[in-house]
Amino acid sequence: MTTCYRIGIDVGGTNTDAVLMNYNEVVATTKQPTTENVMTGIEKALSIILETSGVASADILGVMIGTTHFTNAVVERKHLTKTAVIRLCLPATLSVPPFIGWPDDIRSLIDAGSYMVKGGYEFDGRKINPLDEVHIKEIALELKSQGVTSAIVNSVFSPVNDDSEKRVAEIFAELYPECRVVLSNQVGRIGLLERENAAILNASLLALSEKTVNAFADALAVCGLHCPFFITQNDGTLMNAEFVKRFPVLTFASGPTNSMRGAVFLSGEQDAIVVDIGGTTTDVGLVQQGFPRQASSSVDIGGVRTNFRMPDMVSVGLGGGSCVNFNPGIIDNNVEVGPHSVGYRITEEALVFGGTQTTATDIAVASGRVQVGDISKVTGIDESLVASSIEEMDRMMLNVVEKNRLSSAQIPVIIVGGGSIIAPDEIGGLTVVKPNHFSVANAVGAAIAQVSGEADKIYSLTNLTRKEAIDDAVRVAIEKAVAAGASAQSIQVIDQEDVPLAYLPGNATRIRVKVVGDLEFNHD
Repeated sequence: MTTCYRIGIDVGGTNTDAVLMNYNEVVATTKQPTTENVMTGIEKALSIILETSGVASADILGVMIGTTHFTNAVVERKHLTKTAVIRLCLPATLSVPPFIGWPDDIRSLIDAGSYMVKGGYEFDGRKINPLDEVHIKEIALELKSQGVTSAIVNSVFSPVNDDSEKRVAEIFAELYPECRVVLSNQVGRIGLLERENAAILNASLLALSEKTVNAFADALAVCGLHCPFFITQNDGTLMNAEFVKRFPVLTFASGPTNSMRGAVFLSGEQDAIVVDIGGTTTDVGLVQQGFPRQASSSVDIGGVRTNFRMPDMVSVGLGGGSCVNFNPGIIDNNVEVGPHSVGYRITEEALVFGGTQTTATDIAVASGRVQVGDISKVTGIDESLVASSIEEMDRMMLNVVEKNRLSSAQIPVIIVGGGSIIAPDEIGGLTVVKPNHFSVANAVGAAIAQVSGEADKIYSLTNLTRKEAIDDAVRVAIEKAVAAGASAQSIQVIDQEDVPLAYLPGNATRIRVKVVGDLEFNHD
């Protein structure tokens, strides 16, 4: 086959970007304002892409979508489902109950009760106690009588041994099949509370996930697209539609990650700092060997502490639409930039577009850094205020870039995003690269994404060799990648780590393995 057309879409707070690619060639791009009903914006972007390219919808093999739907639901406290927590642990972990440390507002929306049950495992897979199946059956019937349709199961050290969690799911399937049950080992890593929290958030989003994925399918059908579609996750790779319905939390922070992957592809740089400037924020992260550096610690989502994989990003409230106020006394140079932004209304409210609000884009135009809109609208701004504003914008950008530098090595800074016109030509002595199609790098990142799988387990090397343990972790990671839509023949290991745990007996070692593979398309 001579063509391999795929469409990448990224739905941001300000714009919905779309690109059509044929293998590694960018064929067509568009940037449309994000609509209140995001499906309308997606439909418009798809229609324009197909119309301008002249490519028939039947020739599109796949559509890749990056969305903020699920992150926004948690942050805005909307569309969340009441969820019960079943922890397999007794007599351990009683001192720290589920939902501890959660903000009251989100806990009140989600908490449907917690149940502590005999069960769980030691670090090496030995049972703390046999699973109390009678208690589990009682819980299933109780939740059924209460009409609770969402639950999570979290067993102590379930990433080491998930048998008990699977057994609970089997019991629920028999007694209460209408209840959506999430197993913690499939969502989070080692770390009881963080894994539990990640599973709870995931379960609370399952109803929204099914509704959203179906809406995406409808939006594609309106445009005559009946090919498979995929959703980007936060490590820069893809999940198929059915996988997203089960694991919506894996999409958190996928937007900035798409931009980082797109920046790598468009620039050809494999090791760099990526600065993604949108309409409201600037997101900065480090890419190593072409993939975003992962956060090593727990991650806070909407005030909830979790431990699923996330890119190590630093954000600041600076974008093309950031409001600039000249108010003496706010800061030393009498200029305040952001964090408030006009967002997608920039073409109506910015000075250069006939509005009344001074924005970062207006300052960039007034300084001569860029030419957009009507320059005459900003000639009246005092030169000293323009200089102070530029200095403040550059200072904010330098700060977030420096936070991502791990050494004094002279690596490039790749600037992408629709708001990147406000960026300087040099940041902290590092060379700035602005590749072709920089404004739609996020959609490019979605279009070129691969599929990943990850394993994070603790092994006792008393009866296993180190190689046998690593091989098992690789096997688990590959199975997850294939389940998410990867071609088994293309999978390769891109990250492997094993850390001896001296504080645990039995020669314990924590092994983390990540693999990626190409998306399996049906070319027939």
